[in-house]
Parts: sequence; C-alpha cells; structure tokens
Amino acid sequence: MSDLSFDKRMTVDDIVGRIKDGMTIGMGGWATRRKPMALARAIARSDLKDLTLVAPYGGPEIGILAASGKLKKLVFAFASMDQIPIEPHFKNARQAGLPVLELDEGMAHWMLRCAAMKLPFLPTRVGIGTSIIEQPGFATVKSPFEDGEELVAVPPLKLDIALIHVHRSDEKGNVLVLSPDPFFDELLARAADEVYATAEKIVSTAELDMRANARFNLFERSVLTGVAEAPFGAHPTSAQPDYEIDMKHLKTYVASAETPEAWEAYRQQFVAVDADAYLAAVGGADAVLASPRPVY
Repeated sequence: MSDLSFDKRMTVDDIVGRIKDGMTIGMGGWATRRKPMALARAIARSDLKDLTLVAPYGGPEIGILAASGKLKKLVFAFASMDQIPIEPHFKNARQAGLPVLELDEGMAHWMLRCAAMKLPFLPTRVGIGTSIIEQPGFATVKSPFEDGEELVAVPPLKLDIALIHVHRSDEKGNVLVLSPDPFFDELLARAADEVYATAEKIVSTAELDMRANARFNLFERSVLTGVAEAPFGAHPTSAQPDYEIDMKHLKTYVASAETPEAWEAYRQQFVAVDADAYLAAVGGADAVLASPRPVY
C-alpha cells in the first residue's frame, strides 16, 4: 500500500493502536540487532491478543510478546540472542505448546518476496529433502521445461503490518539504516499492508542528505505508513553505530525466564513502564551508550 502523506509522524502508542487482535505482524532486525523493542514492549503493555508474529531472525521481541500472552502463532527461522544461543522465553513458549511455522531462512526470504510480488507461489530448491515442507501450506511442483526438476512451491507470507526500527527518518517517511545489514526489513515492509517504523531520530529531509546516503535507504517513502521517534528504541539490542548490544541487561532478561515470579518482576520494572522510566531503569542514556562492542 502506498502512502504519499507529507507528515507521517506519530507516537509509539499511535502505532500500537493501529494493530488489531488477530493480525499478522512482522518485526524486523536480527536477533540482537536493530529490533523494534520499544514497539514490542508497547504491544506487551496493550490489550492486544491472538497475534501471529512473523520474525524470521527472532530475538527478544519474540520472548517478550510470548511471555506477555500476546501470540497465537509464531513464524520464524531462528530465535536467538547472539552470545545467548536460545531465546529463553521462546523456549518456554515452545515447551508450553505455542503453535509455530518453522522455516529455513531461504524459505522465509522467498515467502516474503512472493507476498511482495503478489504472486501465488514461488519455486525454490530450499527445503527439498527436509521435513520442513511436510508442514501444512507447502507443495512441490515440476519445472515445465525439459529438465522436469521437482521444486518446492512456497506460498506468500502476507503481513497485515510490518514493524521495523531505523536510525534516522524524516517526517515524510524517508528512512536510513546506518548499520551494515538491512536484514529482512525491506521484504517485511513490501509484504505488508501497512508499515510502521520507530527511529532513533526524526530529522529534516536536508539532514538525511539522501543524495549522499541513498544506499542506506530501505525503500521509497510511499511504502511507510507512519514513523515514531524512539531514542534507544532497539535497546537492549544494538543500533550500531549509535549503540551496542546491552549484554548486561540481556542477562537480566534471561534470568526473568526462570520462574513466573521472575518474569513478573522483570515485567513490572522494564515492560509495564513508559520510555523514560524504561531508560532510567536500565541505567540511563550514558549507560546504554557505554555498552561495549561485542568481540566474536
């Protein structure tokens, strides 16, 4: 859906207000990098329910929404927190029986692209010989050409709403991602009916300097429905070069998955609060900016 409005600014709560029970929402980023965490926490605070979450490169956004009882189904390729191999609330939700569609990354890519291209299916070799394609919704097709190769037909992965976090935006919806990898954010956006972003900073169009920075732009501004300024909106995941992963806080988050009481204590301190209170609870801006760059 194209939106040519000239002022797309809104608040995080405005964005969450556009989401309805039962919707399929996609969330961008990668595990512990540039996740729309301010939006995840706001959804967790809301009355929303029965959401299908599409998070190909899943991280703590999955865990927070699962632990908050917001999910009806999860579509994912993996759910990790980088140096912490398995997202702990994701693990708890899976063990409790949360319905999922588990995909290979290549299949997730192709299914989003299929939705973006408005096609009924796309052929791929990804998944051949695996149990992934035994899940409902997949089929095989034969090439119509001389080779007759059997291929997997992947269906479109259509989203009602895509949620992403970017470094900079102007009020018109021109966005910049300044870290090296855009991940699946563009595909999530193009597969969705509506697209909302949080941005570290909303600046003037002149400050974006699109002529010099066009390579950092994910998509044309008509793709974006709305944008909210949310400083540190990816925390505790990183938004390089603005700030790094907060591993200290992620360890606190991991501990919250050990018991229901631990989760409730974490939720009260870090989720059931507004952005200013959250930032204060994690030590303030200086503490976030002081997070060291991880060494692998």
